[in-house]
Amino acid sequence: AHACRTLLRRMIKPRVDKLRDHSDSHSAAVVVAAKRARQINSYFHNLGEGGFGEYPPPMVETNAEGNYLTMALEELAEGKLKYEYRS
Repeated sequence: AHACRTLLRRMIKPRVDKLRDHSDSHSAAVVVAAKRARQINSYFHNLGEGGFGEYPPPMVETNAEGNYLTMALEELAEGKLKYEYRS
């Protein structure tokens, strides 16, 4: 039972079905969230150096302090991220 609770705490949230509501596919959700996580990382890095940089701050209230991927996934699940395909 302890192992199951530990595993559930380590699972990335939000749930995948919430991500799919705001993305075309699982792979699109992964790519969009990864790119946004890098932007959030850059935002906080630039903030520490006294500037805001070119990236917006996180767009959701979260308990995922320091976990930029989770922040990005929560933004996607709440419909805060929009994307388009480029060729």
